[in-house]
Amino acid sequence: MLHAPTALIPWLDPQTIIGAAGPWALLVVCFIIFAETGLLVGFLLPGDTLLIIAGLLTHTSNVFGVNIWVVSLLIALSAFIGGEVGYVIGHKGGPAVFERKESGLFSRKNVERTNAFFERFGGLTVILARFVPIVRTFAPVAAGVGHMPWRRYSLYNFIGAMIWGFGLTMVGYLIAYIPWIRHLVVEYIDIILLIAVGGTALVTLWHYFSERHKAKKAAAAGEDVVTDHEEAEDLVLDADVFDRAPDLDGDGKH
Repeated sequence: MLHAPTALIPWLDPQTIIGAAGPWALLVVCFIIFAETGLLVGFLLPGDTLLIIAGLLTHTSNVFGVNIWVVSLLIALSAFIGGEVGYVIGHKGGPAVFERKESGLFSRKNVERTNAFFERFGGLTVILARFVPIVRTFAPVAAGVGHMPWRRYSLYNFIGAMIWGFGLTMVGYLIAYIPWIRHLVVEYIDIILLIAVGGTALVTLWHYFSERHKAKKAAAAGEDVVTDHEEAEDLVLDADVFDRAPDLDGDGKH
């Protein structure tokens, strides 16, 4: 049974949230995980934290009404499908996907950061990106735009979705066996959620306004702050990038 909502922030209490979602609570969580990589809105969602909290609440209150194996597998499936949709968006949209006015959220710098991961880790980036905010949002699209072989991409996407989606949810479930953590979650879940959601919102807003300020300053100085078609094509990764062995020590040698 769920604990009674606290007076501090009742609107953020799991009982209120789950009560509003009703039988669709697990579906809501799965959609959020899907959207992180499938709908290019990963900046706005606390994916890692959400997975761990989902596992914790499954242990402490059976919040979704199904066992942890079902919860973990459905979340992993959502992560996998999201990655596939992101790949299709990039594959079908091509370089035009990267054509943007610098908005602070979908910016050239974020694409370049993702490309840097591919340059260093090759195809393994699809797996590793799951654990890196921003990169996990753009990696499927970058792989699709660069026409990474679909079979290889899907294999890496599946492995990454299982390790990240299934794995982190299970971690949340298992650490609830530690008495003081279980007590902390039951008593202070509203504060934990506030920190998770509020922290993500603050980082997102800071990133957004910081990039907007830089773009306006650059525009005022006469610099080009729009990624046009030619520049977007320059962001497309060469096919051989996906075949490279990872440069684990960062010395530039694969």
